[in-house]
Amino acid sequence: MARNQKRKPDPASLEPSQRQLRAGELVRHALTDIFMREEFRDPELNGVNVTIGEVRTSPDLKHAHVFCSPLGETDPDAQDQLAKALNRASAFIRGRLGKRIDMKFTPQLHFIADHSYDEASYMDAIFNRPEVKRDLD
Repeated sequence: MARNQKRKPDPASLEPSQRQLRAGELVRHALTDIFMREEFRDPELNGVNVTIGEVRTSPDLKHAHVFCSPLGETDPDAQDQLAKALNRASAFIRGRLGKRIDMKFTPQLHFIADHSYDEASYMDAIFNRPEVKRDLD
C-alpha cells in the first residue's frame, strides 16, 4: 500500500476498549453517589433524582459523555432541561468527581439527555398491540 493512501478504519477499532468501559463504569458509579449526596445551588437540580444510563469516555479518557434523565420523567423537554442544568453545574460536579475517583485525569463532563428509555417503552407498547402479538406468535 502506498504511503499516502489512507486506510479505512477497522470496525472493531470504533468500539470502546476495555479500558474505556471500565473508566466509564467508574465515573458512572461515582456520579450516582455524587447526585445522591450533594446539594446543588441551581433550583432546577434541587430535589431531582437523576438516572445515569451510560457514560462513554473518549479513548484518552479526558472527556466523558454522560447520558442522564430525571427519574420517572417521560417529558423530553424536562430531560433536555436537566441536561442543560447539569452542563451548567459540570465544573462543580467535576470537582467532586475528582475527589472520588482514582484516575490520572478527571474527565470533562458532557451531559446528554437520555431518550433511550422513552424509545424502549414506545417499542414495548408496539409489541403489546394485539395485531403485532398475533404476528409474533
